[in-house]
Amino acid sequence: MPKLKTNSGAKKRFKMTKSGKIKRARAFRNHMLECKTPKKKRGLRGTVLVSVSDVNRIRRMMPYA
Repeated sequence: MPKLKTNSGAKKRFKMTKSGKIKRARAFRNHMLECKTPKKKRGLRGTVLVSVSDVNRIRRMMPYA
């Protein structure tokens, strides 16, 4: 059986944890940061886990992760 290709957009955006969960960066942190409050920008730092409803879709995009 041939190898499966990993979706190149997904491999740049998602990382796997040791326990097999998928983490992602938060959105809305790229531009127009002047109009966002410092509290909002602080809240957008760091990573969060992908929601349960999206996990299967992302796992299909990253078959070897």
